[in-house]
Amino acid sequence: MKKKMMMMLLTATMVFSLVGCGSKGAEAPEADTAETADDAESADADATDAETSDSGKKWIIATDTAFKPFEYKDDSGEYVGIDVDILAAIAEDQGFDYDLQALGWDASIAACQAGQADGMIAGASITDERKNSGWIFSDGYYDANQSMAVAENSSITGFADLNGKTVAVKTGSMSAEYAESLKDEYGFTVTTFEDSPTMYQAVVGGQVDAVFDDTPIMASNIKDNGLAMKLVDGTGNEPASYGFAIFNADNQELVDMFNAGLANIKANGTYDEIIAKYLGE
Repeated sequence: MKKKMMMMLLTATMVFSLVGCGSKGAEAPEADTAETADDAESADADATDAETSDSGKKWIIATDTAFKPFEYKDDSGEYVGIDVDILAAIAEDQGFDYDLQALGWDASIAACQAGQADGMIAGASITDERKNSGWIFSDGYYDANQSMAVAENSSITGFADLNGKTVAVKTGSMSAEYAESLKDEYGFTVTTFEDSPTMYQAVVGGQVDAVFDDTPIMASNIKDNGLAMKLVDGTGNEPASYGFAIFNADNQELVDMFNAGLANIKANGTYDEIIAKYLGE
């Protein structure tokens, strides 16, 4: 009897042990599933973060090197100016990153056309001719015209005095087009330069008789740099707007952000502060 009781007790113990093992075995898959779900959620979050990080593009923006007060080097060697500050304010407003590369006027156009830069901001006037040749412009951000300047001691008072004279222009610019449109009528010769400062020095040094360039650029350089030049009254053409430009429709996003940011900085007063900083307007 005692032996039988012991056998019954042993059997009961084994049953309870098996039940206990079965319960732990049932719970294990649930624990593994929860852990797997947590891992999957974490992986999804990491993937989302990586995707967000990877989608952030640094746009390459080309600009001129010497077009004061729109882009030029200050005394510390940093590039500053209306264009530089407007671009910075718009990028901050729209949350995009960019690398500004001072290449010069011709090189900026070439870099954009070759796909080495995404866009350019360099006091580029918005014209139908440029649009037809592949330029894609933003909304205008500043209105400017072109006019003529001469050496401070020059006797030239207007276009009529240019017969037989030589006039300096910057290659590929609106001022060059303006001079070309007048040269046959007034009998002068056009010679091209790569940048505005070199043209101005040619005028002051007597190598050329006059210069055609954007009016605010010449006015700023005459005033701030003490150039021995003067603007000639009555020589200005109709104003045109400067625009940010791209040359590849795939970069339309950049123009859209520029336009949206420009509207915002005009609305919040930042734009007026930038213009006043450089032009006192």
